[in-house]
Amino acid sequence: MKAIALETYGGPDVLHPVDLPDPHPGPGQVRVQVHAAAVAPVDTMLRTGLLAEMNAGLHPPFVPGMEVAGVVDEVGDDIDPALAVEAGQKVVGFVDNLGAHGGYSDYVVLPAASVTRIPEGASAPEAASFINNSMTALNALEALHLPTGATLLVTGAAGSVGGYLAQLAHHAGLRVITIAGSGDDDLVRSFGADQIVHRGPDAAREVVARVPGGVDAVADAALLGDDIVGAIRDGGQLATFRPYHGDPGRGIRVHGLNVRQRATDHPAITHLRDLVNEGVLSMRVGTVLPAAEAPEAHRLLDAGGVRDRIILEFPVHEPSDERTTHETLADPTH
Repeated sequence: MKAIALETYGGPDVLHPVDLPDPHPGPGQVRVQVHAAAVAPVDTMLRTGLLAEMNAGLHPPFVPGMEVAGVVDEVGDDIDPALAVEAGQKVVGFVDNLGAHGGYSDYVVLPAASVTRIPEGASAPEAASFINNSMTALNALEALHLPTGATLLVTGAAGSVGGYLAQLAHHAGLRVITIAGSGDDDLVRSFGADQIVHRGPDAAREVVARVPGGVDAVADAALLGDDIVGAIRDGGQLATFRPYHGDPGRGIRVHGLNVRQRATDHPAITHLRDLVNEGVLSMRVGTVLPAAEAPEAHRLLDAGGVRDRIILEFPVHEPSDERTTHETLADPTH
């Protein structure tokens, strides 16, 4: 099979097509023929070497990609019947990528617990757009465990993780305060924001002016760190999505979160799919590119300001059509 991978860390142009052995599922696993894979900030972290420690001792190529949509085309033995997964199903999958195992591939083998049926009527790019970021948001909200009516501040609320935080928090009955750019008011309101504070050096002080004493918790999708701690009440909470080395003091609890621990949380994966079906969560698709244009996808992400998911599309093919698949992936003009 073909995959998009890197041999050395660096800029977007280190990404290129590589040949890898066709994977096959073992017990409790399924193989997904990938039709679409999302491009996420964590993929750029892998590409630039920020996650080099994760791949320590492994040999390249390293394949990015943590969320895919496609079709189950092989099923291993000993699949839990409760998962109700079978060949031919269109699924979305959470990929705990490591080394050459990643979503930017013709095929990816996953634990059966990591896949669920795609949302009703969704295209492959739509289905690939939501699971990782919405799971990141759900993971944060479950760690914070706020009661109904509590006040949550979401930074970076116009972004993908921030948007899902706002949607899930609103659905859970929380009072949602958001920080976003001045041009994103309508978008953030559509996610369920009760109040909007425009980003800037005085954002924390403005939050406290609106919520005397401070908010119950901050979900820091914009990675503001110490710049937003002043908006939290004494004894409140901070959820972070990258390592935070500060000391907020005042009895504030810090939750350092890693969504990979939820990779096989099938009930949560299916719950998020159901929330999409119910209209609680949106599928946020932005630019869609052929898989061979992965370097351009990473350049777009590196440029900043991306609101919706960038998606790589893979050629749909029959398993036996090996030559056509490889040529199509390698040549973006097809």
